[in-house]
Amino acid sequence: MSTRDRGLHGRVLESLGPAITAGDYPPGSVLRTDELAQRFEVSRSVMREAVRVLESMYLVESRRRVGVTVRPKSEWNVYDPQVIRWRLAGADRPHQLRSLTVLRSAIEPVAAGLAAANATAEQCAELTACALGMVATSRGQQLERYLVHDVAFHRVILRASGNEMFARLGDVVAEVLSGRTHHDVMFEDPDPAAVTLHVQLAEAVREGDAPRAERLTREITAGALQELDVLAP
Repeated sequence: MSTRDRGLHGRVLESLGPAITAGDYPPGSVLRTDELAQRFEVSRSVMREAVRVLESMYLVESRRRVGVTVRPKSEWNVYDPQVIRWRLAGADRPHQLRSLTVLRSAIEPVAAGLAAANATAEQCAELTACALGMVATSRGQQLERYLVHDVAFHRVILRASGNEMFARLGDVVAEVLSGRTHHDVMFEDPDPAAVTLHVQLAEAVREGDAPRAERLTREITAGALQELDVLAP
C-alpha cells in the first residue's frame, strides 16, 4: 500500500471506527463497500483494507452477497487499544472508563505484588525514575508531561510482574490513563496523595515487599474509581 493509500485508509478508519463504536451503525447494519468507497472518495482497495482492519477488531464481518455487517458489541475486541480510544471519544466514555478502571483494580494489585518478587534491578530503577518524573510534573498543570511518566510507571509494573498476560495489558492501561487526561476526567493537577502512593509503590517493589506493593496499588486504583465518581458519574 502506498503512503497516500495508507493516509486514506487511516482517514476512513478514523471516521468509520468511531461511528460504529458510538452506535451510529447498530449491530446488524450492512455497510456496502462500494457505497462507502464513493462516500469517502477512496478506491475499493483502500476501502477493503479498512474493512479488514475493522474485521480484525471484530467490529464487522464480511459475507458474500450480504456485505459488511456490524457485529454485536459483545463480540468486539474490547481490549484493542484503538477500539478503546474510539469508545472513549464517544458517548460510551463514562461506561468505558469505569469498566477499564475496574479491570485495573482487579489486575494491577496482583501484578504489583508479583513485581515486588520478580522485578530486576533495572526495572526497579526505571520505576523509581518514573515516580520521580510524576512528582516533578505533578504541579503547574503539566498533565500531558505527567501522563508520560504515569503511563511508563504502570507499564513497568505490569512488565516486571513476570507474567506475559499482565504485560500485554500495558496498552490497555495506557489508553485508560490517556483517556482520563484527554477527556478532562482529572483535576488541573494530579491528587498529591496519589502521587505519593506511586513513590511508595516504587519503594515497595524495590524492597521486595509484595504485600505492601499490592496494598498500595489497591489504594491507587480505588482513588481512580473515586475520581470517576466525582468527575464522570
